Amino acid sequence: MDYKEETIAAIATPIGVGGIGIIRISGYNAENIARKIFRSKRPIKSFDSFRLYLGHIIDPKSNLPVDEVLLSVMHAPLSYTREDVVEINSHSGYAILSYILQIILRTGARLAKPGEFTLRAFLNGRIDLTQAEAIIDLIDAKGDMSMRLATGQLIGGLKTKINEIRQVLIEILADIDCLIDFPDEESSEVTKSHTADHLNEKVIRPIKKLIAAYTQRKIWHEGTAVVIVGKVNVGKSSILNRFLQEDRAIVTPVPGTTRDLLEYTVTIEGLPLKMVDTAGMRKVRGEVERKGINLTNTQLGLADLTLLVIDRSRPLNKYDLTLLRKVDKRATIVIINKIDLPAKLNDKKIDAVFQRLPKVPVSALTGEGFETLNEVIFNKIVDRNIDVYPTPIVPNIRHKTTLTNASMFLEKASKNLIDGFPLEIVAADLLWAKNALDEITGNKTTEEVLDNIFSKFCIGK
Repeated sequence: MDYKEETIAAIATPIGVGGIGIIRISGYNAENIARKIFRSKRPIKSFDSFRLYLGHIIDPKSNLPVDEVLLSVMHAPLSYTREDVVEINSHSGYAILSYILQIILRTGARLAKPGEFTLRAFLNGRIDLTQAEAIIDLIDAKGDMSMRLATGQLIGGLKTKINEIRQVLIEILADIDCLIDFPDEESSEVTKSHTADHLNEKVIRPIKKLIAAYTQRKIWHEGTAVVIVGKVNVGKSSILNRFLQEDRAIVTPVPGTTRDLLEYTVTIEGLPLKMVDTAGMRKVRGEVERKGINLTNTQLGLADLTLLVIDRSRPLNKYDLTLLRKVDKRATIVIINKIDLPAKLNDKKIDAVFQRLPKVPVSALTGEGFETLNEVIFNKIVDRNIDVYPTPIVPNIRHKTTLTNASMFLEKASKNLIDGFPLEIVAADLLWAKNALDEITGNKTTEEVLDNIFSKFCIGK
């Protein structure tokens, strides 16, 4: 059945106890369903668009009221899906929302699939695929910057840029076709050289900038993986709790309290960090501790940044040095903890052992030094040649992969153009590149791609 012949419905707010729950209906039969199940406080002849109506949901089986609600109707095409949309604002709670939804489904709608409302917005031309993906990014945003980046894409930032590049590419294709149809030996070489320069400047270079911007997505949307390591009882869990500003990790004087991985997301200077507290390094005592140490070693291999914690109130031992050998020196900060206690390590010894690694003295107990530590962490990420000040347009992995494919065809076309290959071959590569750009916005796509994108949405969005 054509999707335009089906009306869909779903709960659009998270299930739980709250002030308001929203049920959304979309499709040609949405308003008719509303008429059958809604009784207004005041008589109405027709529903006006973008107006709230106070009344009751009525169960047609018993003709009894179910809940007092506010109902709104948005007539096509001025709605989220560009179809007739009805939204019912009821009291929130699993029982009442489910009951109202079941009434709607009995009256002529079917349950929406994950992301189907947004899918219809795409199919009906209200948004393109980049904007649909931006909705997920906005919902999943971990900080202010990732939220702003998602908003920029939602209002069409990436779509506009891709369309600009695509238009230039179409014009170049037209020039190539003209050369094929009307070859002129005297001007052909000049035209080819000019076209290649234009292709490099206006198409290939902007695409490479977009590809390079993907690194920013990992930082702002996915977060930087930070692992906290150290020997037992150096205060790793206390440091994690200080970052979180609450007690999440268990802290006791007993060595080896942390045997599993503890992972939380914190934000420093707007950067989301996936921070992992690991088992303390010491002589293994039992299979559980062995597994904990193995997990620590695995996390060291996955980390973007390592925080190596040492205890200034105790001398260094072989476990401190073992960890020092294992960490990536280019991406490690040494945290000198417990500066509130009498020192058993002097600065000269610390400098000699840890040499050029950045070192930050802190007290997890009092919080002293953590402001400096935040600055050092932020700067360390910057020092890894990552531009943390984002461009307005940041592609995701699907965009990056497709842009990389387009770039490959474009560079091949540019080289073949200069090397004198038949223009038909050049045109074919340019057409492949154009098709790749169309995959990004959804001008050309497959059911598999759509399923992959919209399956990430929740039901009701």
